[in-house]
Amino acid sequence: MVNRKLILGRREGMFHVQKSFRQAVDVSSTPFETDGFGSFFVNVLCVLLMYGSAYLANTGAMLFGKWIPDKTGMPVLIIDGGKNYSDGHRILGDGKSWNGLIGGGIFSGILFIVAHNLWNDNGTDAPFIDPLIYANSSDWFWLFGGEMGSSFAAFTMGFILGFSCMVGDMFGSFVKRRRGLKREGDESSEAPLLDTVPFAIAIFITAFLLFDGQIITHPNLVEEIVFLIILTPVLHRSFNIIGYKFGLKEVPY
Repeated sequence: MVNRKLILGRREGMFHVQKSFRQAVDVSSTPFETDGFGSFFVNVLCVLLMYGSAYLANTGAMLFGKWIPDKTGMPVLIIDGGKNYSDGHRILGDGKSWNGLIGGGIFSGILFIVAHNLWNDNGTDAPFIDPLIYANSSDWFWLFGGEMGSSFAAFTMGFILGFSCMVGDMFGSFVKRRRGLKREGDESSEAPLLDTVPFAIAIFITAFLLFDGQIITHPNLVEEIVFLIILTPVLHRSFNIIGYKFGLKEVPY
């Protein structure tokens, strides 16, 4: 295995890879090159951590769409208004609310701020890479100047990707309804791929459309992104089990 240092392209200093991984990612010239399973595994972790905040928009949707309303009495605004489609089934169902749609984006944005501020210092270990490492004030999503400019940029990136996650999730729900499937089965989801793959694809499509040239859309990560999409149903089930344990979901799926 190669054991190189991770050099940052737009910052001074360098990242160091944890010895357990024994592989570094050079983001100054040709980042994320692989020379075997070990380096591929590190790249997958990089992708997971950079996009993890967007994936967790579903958790934010549970918080804003269920937990907070249950605790505070806040009204839940159902997106389809309880209306049925022409096939007689609900358009989206009670599980899709404006609270969750907007809240998921906000939650993702906050997590992007945390990731940016935790991982932008020189000395953080790979694969903990700041998703804004290639960004600067000339980028369209860098809306404000000053000391907080980068944090606002991180929130904007996170909100957009988290929002796209929720839109993808709604698309999957819409297709499930048209197929006559229940929102959740007695023991597990009746359509596990429709529960997961659409929101993952929506995140990555949005990222490559709106954040081209950023570290999160580096062309050397395409294979790792495809692998992560395939792995998404397992990750989603794991997050839902955690949500169930904390009382955020009524069922662990």
